[in-house]
Amino acid sequence: MKPLILITNDDGVAAKGLRTLDEVAMEFGDVVVMAPEYNASGMSHSITSSRPLRVREVKQAPGLSVYCCDGTPVDSVKLAVEYFCPRRPDLVLSGINHGSNSSINVLYSGTMGAVIEASALGIDAIGFSLLNHNPEADFTPCIPFVRHIIGTTLERGGLPLGISLNVNIPRLPADEIKGIRVCHEAHAMWHDSFEKRTDPQGRPYWWLTGKFVCDNPPEASDVWALDHGYVSVVPIHPDFTHYPALHELDHMFNS
Repeated sequence: MKPLILITNDDGVAAKGLRTLDEVAMEFGDVVVMAPEYNASGMSHSITSSRPLRVREVKQAPGLSVYCCDGTPVDSVKLAVEYFCPRRPDLVLSGINHGSNSSINVLYSGTMGAVIEASALGIDAIGFSLLNHNPEADFTPCIPFVRHIIGTTLERGGLPLGISLNVNIPRLPADEIKGIRVCHEAHAMWHDSFEKRTDPQGRPYWWLTGKFVCDNPPEASDVWALDHGYVSVVPIHPDFTHYPALHELDHMFNS
């Protein structure tokens, strides 16, 4: 039996990166796509609980079923696993995102929220992102790396228990990408600011802006790898516990 691969994203069902990802995934198995109907970037791990969700069928073809829902990327994973996949998926893929999800961006990313949700459900999951926000970005340089990572994961029987992958691909021609580096997240921050503006009716509103700051990222980090022409692969998991601090905190509060 072919593997069953579930695909989602946060850029919406019409995004070019999603189409690239489902084309590659179909080389390895049957594909179900469930993606947000509209752009849901920055939704992180949000779910819809205050209203019902609606699903629209987009396409049916041999080995490919495409749906969209009017919810978030995490909604898409939950819905698809329970109702729209003919069996439990062997692998969940998210992306290919238009823009970086390296470092601190994993906290805000709807792309990676879907990956973490799949991992929490016990399903192997990989998020792919290209460092290019253009809706018409060229995803061709991504394809060999996406193909290699999906294929290797399936051939090896999956990922280590509880681990998912955050894969970022530099904005470079294929022949300038140096290879793959397994990394940790760089310590970086968004220096956010809200720009105050006025609408045509004279009412004030605020627009979020910001600057990504990562000074001197270490060579083992994802930001360094991307800056130096490598695809970064970061293993992540949904357990946020900081285990090295457990003993110290236990002593602090129970001494």
